[in-house]
Amino acid sequence: MSTSPPAADAAAVPMGARARGALLILCGAIFLEGIDVAMLNVALPAIRAELGLSTTTLSAVVSAYVLGYAGFMLLGGRAADLFGKRRMFLAALTVFLLFSGLGGFATEGWMLLVARFVTGVAAAFMTPAGLALITTNFAEGPQRNKAVLIYAATASAGFSLGLVAGGFLLAISWRWVFFAPVILSALILALAPRLIADDGKRSAGGRFDMPGAVTLTGAMLTAAYAVTRLENPGEGLPWTLAAIAASLVLALLFVAIERRTRAPLVRLGILRTGSLVRANLGALLFAGAFFGFQFLVSLYLQELRGWTALETSVALLAIGVDAILAPTLTPKLVSRFGHARVVLGGLVLAVLSYALFLRISLDWTYASMFPTMILLGLAFALAYGPLTIAATDGIAADEQGLAGGLFNTAFQFGAALGLSAVSAISVYSLADLSPAGRLEALQTALLVPVAATALAVLVTATGLRRPGLQPQQAG
Repeated sequence: MSTSPPAADAAAVPMGARARGALLILCGAIFLEGIDVAMLNVALPAIRAELGLSTTTLSAVVSAYVLGYAGFMLLGGRAADLFGKRRMFLAALTVFLLFSGLGGFATEGWMLLVARFVTGVAAAFMTPAGLALITTNFAEGPQRNKAVLIYAATASAGFSLGLVAGGFLLAISWRWVFFAPVILSALILALAPRLIADDGKRSAGGRFDMPGAVTLTGAMLTAAYAVTRLENPGEGLPWTLAAIAASLVLALLFVAIERRTRAPLVRLGILRTGSLVRANLGALLFAGAFFGFQFLVSLYLQELRGWTALETSVALLAIGVDAILAPTLTPKLVSRFGHARVVLGGLVLAVLSYALFLRISLDWTYASMFPTMILLGLAFALAYGPLTIAATDGIAADEQGLAGGLFNTAFQFGAALGLSAVSAISVYSLADLSPAGRLEALQTALLVPVAATALAVLVTATGLRRPGLQPQQAG
């Protein structure tokens, strides 16, 4: 049963100065996480050129972050619930700052690998704690919805603007791609203790489900490792299959432990919440489609069309329109139609945007690409924030960290699956190395984003047919 005030009352309560300050800090942290990932993607060629990294090592630099992020996300979310959301947020932000700086000083590949893995682990603890601080500091209803939508818009804006910022920082040195987040982290860390109130939560009775934590983290790490290898299944296939098997065994062991322990790390009953499950499936498919699409567009523009990294970044910048629309238009739509219908509208627009890009040719103008970019930005504005609301709506305060961890894990795994799927399909469908042959392979791989978002539409639509699962209207 919800204990939040009526929607009209929540809307009437103005957001105080301290609340606005806390929201600004938490948005700054998720913006930091977004630009960190985006800027590194742009800087990879420059890093390889200076450090002489092999293609395998360069790919591992990206995979190391995914392993740390996805492997520890659920543990990070539950740790925030058990040991205090603010405490975990500040501790993780400190680690993020230190190891991002280490990456900037790297002189060998192994240093980058360590830095990116630990940075991913820090993000896995920081992100669900930040989302949980928002959902527990704002009353459920329009006020929380607005805060979550602003938070989600900031996250996607960080990724969009990070692509461009990375291009400009590369003009100085690729090392500034790591040093810039250090500066922003230090600023947030200095202000956060003053603006974010201590939630007062600590471990219940000092109990911590260590067996569950070990098996869960092991299952997530091996699953993430297997996902990052899927794009090249012919290389070390036995290791990939072994990782999948190990992940399944550890997952089953984790479930058995959680059923028997009196203080479970993850209350399995939370997975019976229909809106949470649909939101996580939708987030997984939506993220897989977008990150796969972004990867294919980068290959198309840079390898087939000869565009520079900065030109490619600017071309994708139109998607960043969601940073403007999400905190302004989306709250009004959610208030009037409910978050499920708004998510559905966003996903339908995403299907349309990806389908339009299937017509690419070797002489396409940017004007021909622009409808896809602007529609995808609108789709992000309508889908991402409301999906976040759906994943945490109606969840008890002491499980908000867990709910945020589940959502972010789904999003991260979706991104990794999408990248692996489009990479594998583009390689297997490559008939010849001519421009026409490579274009045809890209067009085939572009069917993945279309199919993924179409499936997400079906998942979301099932919730609309169940009256008991309808989102609350804002009055």
